[in-house]
Amino acid sequence: MTILVTGGAGFIGSNFVLDWLRASDEPVINLDKLTYAGNRQNLTSLDGDARHTFVHGDFGDAALVDQLLATHQPRAVLNFAAESHVDRSISGPGEFIQTNIVGTFNLLEAVRAYWGGLEATSKAAFRFLHVSTDEVYGSLSKTDPAFTEVHRYEPNSPYSASKAASDHLVRAYHHTYGLPVLTTNCSNNYGPFHFPEKLIPLMIVNAQAGKALPVYGDGQQIRDWLYVTDHCSAIRRVLEAGRLGEVYNVGGWNEKPNLEIVHTVCALLDELKPRSDGKPYQDQITYVTDRPGHDRRYAIDARKLEIELGWTPAETFETGIRKTVQWYLDNPDWVANVLSGGYRDWVAQQYGN
Repeated sequence: MTILVTGGAGFIGSNFVLDWLRASDEPVINLDKLTYAGNRQNLTSLDGDARHTFVHGDFGDAALVDQLLATHQPRAVLNFAAESHVDRSISGPGEFIQTNIVGTFNLLEAVRAYWGGLEATSKAAFRFLHVSTDEVYGSLSKTDPAFTEVHRYEPNSPYSASKAASDHLVRAYHHTYGLPVLTTNCSNNYGPFHFPEKLIPLMIVNAQAGKALPVYGDGQQIRDWLYVTDHCSAIRRVLEAGRLGEVYNVGGWNEKPNLEIVHTVCALLDELKPRSDGKPYQDQITYVTDRPGHDRRYAIDARKLEIELGWTPAETFETGIRKTVQWYLDNPDWVANVLSGGYRDWVAQQYGN
């Protein structure tokens, strides 16, 4: 028995692979293109581990995926591969269309052909799990109820629109071809190995470097925060017992405005690694022009996952954010290695000097 994971060197994918092999001896075939956010260093603890096979390649490369499926005969394919940063999708939407829509289509075609050729028992046991986002549902007001699995799709950025399209393709392949699919839509993840373009790792890294802590608009955009290992456990549970063709929302029950997140990170850094001049890190906060079409609030109702499959998050935001800040403080080499010239150019472009 083995599983094939796409995008397994990225933030959520690498955490999933590490979490999977901590809990199981079932081998993982890990396919990743190693774009800017894919990092082999995330997986160095698996060097020499026969349970982990890394393949450098594009999940949209049908010939490569065909070869991997035929060679390794996985019982499941888990699709983490995606372009995921909203700001990047605004400045360069084409790559998001190609990766998130065309790439997912090519993967589905390869998986459909493989699944169709399996013998009856293996065919019945096979699963395709597609990892998606709450951003496909659009934006909520402060008083709106949280997103459920039947909420209408209303994506507001090229990123979320491309993920919505991929979700629709996965659904269509189940209803048209009978492909045994499962879809998870998660809220904002945070934790180790998070590329520092996203809010929490950007604040930690910039604070340590003495740089400005850029906050969009008034900082009152609300997100539901999910510690990444909780997300991994939810995916394992959905793969194990989810109903075919169903969607499961995964959230942390932690709605907080961005500005509160930044203040929390600053307070933890004040405690764990104070500034040499004794001043608080929050002095580095600066407000920048809000990004176009910035969704005001996301909130996940994860009761379906709890009621049907018995899953609840293990971490509170307080425990998860402390672990996250401590991880970045304990891993300066990882941070230094990801801060390439290209990344610095990107941050300068987005947030100014």
